[in-house]
Amino acid sequence: MTQARILSFDPDGPRRSRRSGARGSGSTSSGDVPRGNGDESRNGDLANGDPDVLARLGNAVDFVRRRLSGDYPVDEFGFDPELLDSVLMAPMRPLYRSWFRVEARGLHHVPGEGAALVVANHSGTIAVDAVMTQLALLDEHPDHRHLRMLGADLVFSMPFLAELARKAGHTLACMADAQRLLAEGEVVGVWPEGFKGIGKPFAERYKLQRFGRGGFVAAAVRTGAPIIPTAIVGAEEIYPKIGEIPLLARLFGMPYFPVTPTFPWLGPLGAVPLPSKWIIEFGEPIRTDDLPEGAADDPMTILEMTDRVRETIQQGLYRVLVDRPGVFG
Repeated sequence: MTQARILSFDPDGPRRSRRSGARGSGSTSSGDVPRGNGDESRNGDLANGDPDVLARLGNAVDFVRRRLSGDYPVDEFGFDPELLDSVLMAPMRPLYRSWFRVEARGLHHVPGEGAALVVANHSGTIAVDAVMTQLALLDEHPDHRHLRMLGADLVFSMPFLAELARKAGHTLACMADAQRLLAEGEVVGVWPEGFKGIGKPFAERYKLQRFGRGGFVAAAVRTGAPIIPTAIVGAEEIYPKIGEIPLLARLFGMPYFPVTPTFPWLGPLGAVPLPSKWIIEFGEPIRTDDLPEGAADDPMTILEMTDRVRETIQQGLYRVLVDRPGVFG
């Protein structure tokens, strides 16, 4: 599936800066004084037929009509690109731009078309880092690539969350699905540390956990897709995990129930992430198409490649940490 059109009625949409034309300037004759707090100006836009406002309203109406009629594309995985771009990502953009102030580096390393496997470190107690990486590629990559993430079984065992994950383009972290997506030319995202990464204590921040058996590497090798080692700095500080409550974890069927400096002590306020400064660095691609035939079935080759990817990400984390002006800088 190729990129979907991003609707212009979303005021925070990734292509808002590409619009042209004045937005109801309301010019007055000499000596006239503008009145009111701005609402009159917006009403004047509608009354005067401002092209930009009318276009957004038209797109909004068109969006609702397609939703009601079922006239919108969904692929075999359940991916609904229009819903993702215009609705699901809308509440995430203020976090990305204003709260975490994410700086995306090395976007040119992710190809503008064709397959690639983004492999990143995982942290933050809640998997916010995956969503921010997805948004970096959607909004800031020149070709607005969709990141098709591989998720844990727990995500797809929760009724409401599973449906949202499918509509956002994600699927189970299994070899078959990863290989199918790469073979179709998609950008696939994987966080090999899993719950070991996002659930590690704050004292172990920015120290990579085990990467598993390297199934993600085998999928890339089989399809010849480049591997993009990605270092994410900033997620470790949003919910510093200082402990956990095993009894509550078992009760809710979770891998852990975190304790942070603000949660559960402050109740719902404790769920507000700390505004750390984020840097997401997409590293230089590691090629897989130059490996000998049958490399995907050679355990030693896959293990060596997995260790290479892990070490590259770890070195990237150290480098970005030095460059970051401060935790909340």
